[in-house]
Amino acid sequence: MQIAVELPNDFMALREKQTVEQEMRLSYALQLFKSAKVTLSKAAQLAGLNHYEFIDACKKEKIPVIDISKKELIEELDNL
Repeated sequence: MQIAVELPNDFMALREKQTVEQEMRLSYALQLFKSAKVTLSKAAQLAGLNHYEFIDACKKEKIPVIDISKKELIEELDNL
């Protein structure tokens, strides 16, 4: 599926088209991941990044990658 977004020419003059496309894909992927609508794997795929690159992008945006409480972690470790 392809979605077209019209941006004013003065915005496009600031960046190359490919850079804007990549930034938009990353921003959308981060938002979907942050709202738990997609997995990390799917978000990374949408952003065109590998898992490690996407985790790094999450870190820069202060988006937690592991969403587990201390209590849940202790329970998981106890079950090992």
